[in-house]
Amino acid sequence: MDLTAIDFHALLPFIGVGFAAQLVDGALGMAFGVISNTLLVGVMGVPPALASQRVHIVECFTTATSGISHLLHGNIDKKLFFRLLIPGVIGGILGAYFLTHIEPGAIKPFVLAYLTGIGLYILGRGLLYPPQLKEAKLIAPLGLFGGFLDAVGGGGWGPVVTSNLLIQGADPRKVVGTVNAVEFFLTVTVSAAFIFHLGVADLAGATLGLLIGGILAAPLGAWAAKHFNPKVMLILVGVVLTLTSGYGVYRAWG
Repeated sequence: MDLTAIDFHALLPFIGVGFAAQLVDGALGMAFGVISNTLLVGVMGVPPALASQRVHIVECFTTATSGISHLLHGNIDKKLFFRLLIPGVIGGILGAYFLTHIEPGAIKPFVLAYLTGIGLYILGRGLLYPPQLKEAKLIAPLGLFGGFLDAVGGGGWGPVVTSNLLIQGADPRKVVGTVNAVEFFLTVTVSAAFIFHLGVADLAGATLGLLIGGILAAPLGAWAAKHFNPKVMLILVGVVLTLTSGYGVYRAWG
């Protein structure tokens, strides 16, 4: 790839999108794909298929950077990591297999409506009650379901898994860090064949901008996850999840 042929000025909007999306995702454990696709399609006018393609490739790199950053900041629960990893990867493989037989557009509005309700619940929990931490019990089925939805619907691992672990009362900082770390392995598993067919040439242009912005923001997101007050994190997760999912419902059914 000839770097001298790249118009970096034209990449600045995409760098901004990648930076903003990964900053939120790294701090709250969700929404890189949702925010990136929303901004690319709704604000910048990128065709939905092309936007999804670019975001999927970039996530292979941003999730790696984010996972390493969370590890360095001590945000990862090793026990939770391994309990999510294998079911999540299996769910992703199953979702990729069934993708050719299931219409994602028919399922996505229902998933987004569910996530909007979860977002409102978490927002209310953060506003009205101080978080009471306890060990999450339902983990393996959650990882399997989250991995499946992520592959079939083009996203959803963070919103589904993070939100449900928070509802169960797990430590928000550990949840965000661990879910981000597992997402790297899930993304690589689901995306391997996709990246093979596209080749590295697709990293040029707008995809490169998303990649630069996402990688720059990943360490900041991990730092924020470590230092945010748990109650504030619950409120922010609720707001982000409600707004992004609600917007998705509006676009699907509006």
